[in-house]
Amino acid sequence: MLKALVKNQRAERTTPRSWVSRIFGQTEEESEMTKDNAVLATSALKDLLGERLSTGESIREIHGRDEAYCTPALPDAVAFPENTEEVAQIMKICSHYQVPVVPFGIGTSLEGHIIPIHGGISVDTSRMNKVVKIHESDLDAVVQPGVSRTQLNDELRATGLMFTVDPGADATIGGMTATRASGTNTVRYGTMRENVMALEVVLPDGTIIRTGSRARKSSAGYDLTHLFVGSEGTLGIITEITVRLFGQPEAILAATCAFETVDDAVNSVIMAIQMGLPMARIELLDEMQMKGMNIFNPDLSLPEKPHLFLEFHGSEASVKEQVESFQGVGEEFGVSGFEWATKAEDRNRLWNARHNAYYAGKSLRQGCEGVVTDCCVPISALAECISRTKELIEQSGLIAPVVGHVGDGNFHLLILFDPTDSNELVRAKSLASDVNRVALSFGGTVTGEHGVGTGKKKYMLEEHGDAYSLMATLKRSIDPDNIMNPGKIVEVN
Repeated sequence: MLKALVKNQRAERTTPRSWVSRIFGQTEEESEMTKDNAVLATSALKDLLGERLSTGESIREIHGRDEAYCTPALPDAVAFPENTEEVAQIMKICSHYQVPVVPFGIGTSLEGHIIPIHGGISVDTSRMNKVVKIHESDLDAVVQPGVSRTQLNDELRATGLMFTVDPGADATIGGMTATRASGTNTVRYGTMRENVMALEVVLPDGTIIRTGSRARKSSAGYDLTHLFVGSEGTLGIITEITVRLFGQPEAILAATCAFETVDDAVNSVIMAIQMGLPMARIELLDEMQMKGMNIFNPDLSLPEKPHLFLEFHGSEASVKEQVESFQGVGEEFGVSGFEWATKAEDRNRLWNARHNAYYAGKSLRQGCEGVVTDCCVPISALAECISRTKELIEQSGLIAPVVGHVGDGNFHLLILFDPTDSNELVRAKSLASDVNRVALSFGGTVTGEHGVGTGKKKYMLEEHGDAYSLMATLKRSIDPDNIMNPGKIVEVN
């Protein structure tokens, strides 16, 4: 029925200009045409999906915002496909009517990735949540995009394997792939870039492709898999992911320790990394963040000084050796207050507190909102970059706790502001901009893991130079009508 609908209505198509030309500088007639196309697409999708196509305001509102402070925008409708074939049919309809499509995982992104700034259809993959296959002998798993990281690890528990990418939020594997997520385990196990082996993707015209394979390496052609990893839904919809798995370590030991200054904490991390200590997690929380942690987690009661949260993986002997080595490094920088967590429940309590750092930071100022930013620099520049960042925070007069996956040079700011004070919002955005440019001056990047979305797009030319235009060329080649998450990462014309 759908094929006949598209064939019959193709002749009636009256949209001579591409979607992007209608977004920028629409005439009144073209604006009405855009609205008409959205209505026609929604009607066709309703025939395809029935009750799994929602135009209810509450559902649309959920799909019109993310976790951070970004201006919300509602989609025209929300689609809930259950398999790859349905996604392909959705894309064929939206391609025919040139209606924007925004893939949606669970909504935990921080740079406006999933906000449909030009309306259109939000494609929610939450019902595509099956772990398709676990290959224990080969240390990989095939999953649908709506599978969450904790769901996958729950299914892996009996196998002795684990999926290691941990961004904190219980994000979906599809969303993590699309944003090239990383997190607390990155220093040892890598980001999604290193842990995605193969993909199934639906292209803007509805074509289904497979990239990569389950082989551990390949020299066969362009690396299309990693073109889509981090593409933020601007090139297609990811419908299946093959991920690497790791063996669960024999022994795990977590710890917290305090330093007098952020510089001391960061320099101890730099020395540990340069010595080759294979630590699994190395997290920095500055003194302001620790104040928020104690407010939000009353049972934590740690000194309000810069802290490192650490975790060591390996055999009993190797973990003991790692701990002793790090203690020796820490002593050179005035470490104090080591607290150890060997039991699983104690480790979980510690890392749950770290994962809730965003909410702990917001507890520092009741009724506030937060501008969130992250950047990443070479490890040797980390101490100086954070020091400069702390100076900028002080000059701004704002509260902005610092946390970071400092083992790989990545740190985050939560810049708090009064949402009723427009001047504070301006200052908060200015501070974020200054910090991003400081990171660039140290040879770093404006985002280590949050991604570009709309929030970081304005820095892309500055970071990438002439290579940025190549990204637009790739976007135009794969998505010539610019219907895939338009306005994110690059602009095309």
